[in-house]
Amino acid sequence: MQHDPMLVEAARQGDLVAVERLLTLCRPDLRRIAQSQCAAGVDADDAVQESLLLIYKRIGALRTIASFPGWIFSIVRRECYRLLRMVRGQAPLPDSDHPVFTYNDHTDLQYDLAAAIQSLPDKYREAIILRDFEEFSISEIADQLLLTREAVKSRIHRGRQMVQEYLKD
Repeated sequence: MQHDPMLVEAARQGDLVAVERLLTLCRPDLRRIAQSQCAAGVDADDAVQESLLLIYKRIGALRTIASFPGWIFSIVRRECYRLLRMVRGQAPLPDSDHPVFTYNDHTDLQYDLAAAIQSLPDKYREAIILRDFEEFSISEIADQLLLTREAVKSRIHRGRQMVQEYLKD
C-alpha cells in the first residue's frame, strides 16, 4: 500500500484534484482492508464508502505523510467496528461472553458493572473497553480512535467517573 507522497501532501494541503485522485487510488486498498477487517454481517462496501468520506473530510488533519497507510487502515477498521455495532444494535447489556464478565466472580456486580458501562456514551464506552478490558495502551487507543493521547486519557477518566456515579445509585 504505497502512495505517492507528493499526492498525499497536495491532498493534505487542500488540493481538491489531488484529494479526488488519492481517493480513487486508495479505493482498492480500502476494499482489501475492509474485506479483512469487517465481521460477518457487515458490508465491506459500506465500510469503504464511509471510510472514503472520512478520509475526504479529515485529510487535512493528517500529521505526517508517512503515517498515511496506517491512518487509512485505522479509519477502515474503525468503520467496520462501528458498522458491526449498528448491525447488532445497542443491547442493554453485552453478551455473557463479553470480556467485562470475566473479571469478577460476583454475578450481581458483573451485571451492574456491565450495565454501567453500557450506559456510557459511545466515545467513553469505547475508550474504557479498549483500556480496561482489551488492555490497549493509551497510544494504541489514540491510534485506533484517531485521537490525541490526552483526549484518550480524558475519555477514560470521565468514563470511569460516570461508571462510579452509576454504581453509587
